[in-house]
Amino acid sequence: MYKRILVPVDGSPTSQLGLQHAVGLAKSLGARLRLLNVVDELSVMPAVDAYAVVDLAAMIAALKEGGRKVLDESAAVAARAGIEVEEALVETHGHHVSDFIVREAKDWGADVICMGTHGRRGISKLLLGSDAERVLHEATTPVLLVRSKSPAATPAR
Repeated sequence: MYKRILVPVDGSPTSQLGLQHAVGLAKSLGARLRLLNVVDELSVMPAVDAYAVVDLAAMIAALKEGGRKVLDESAAVAARAGIEVEEALVETHGHHVSDFIVREAKDWGADVICMGTHGRRGISKLLLGSDAERVLHEATTPVLLVRSKSPAATPAR
């Protein structure tokens, strides 16, 4: 059914959970994976003090290096399971990460997007937003969301 699985990874435990599910799915279906890391260069801007002397080029280079490392580590997980894998590092300048995930799924011809979600609710979702929710609403490709087992994912009682 699924032969091309897009897996956004950022190195977080939640994205690693999505990767684990994608690897299992790929193994059972004989599918291949495309790992995607989106580097948002403007994400460093809130940390920059207007009066501080900051080497933005060095910070952005570090973000890209971190993204490459996440992709390589994730690819190694898939390779150990015998899964064919491709990697993509995409840079954005303040756009939603979800926009790039949806575009990559379309451009690559993904059959499904498999990604982890924190399962945030209430004020934390409002403040932090949800790339997973945006992907779910914007993608024309089926989306498999793998829920974190962290306390953030547990509904309040």
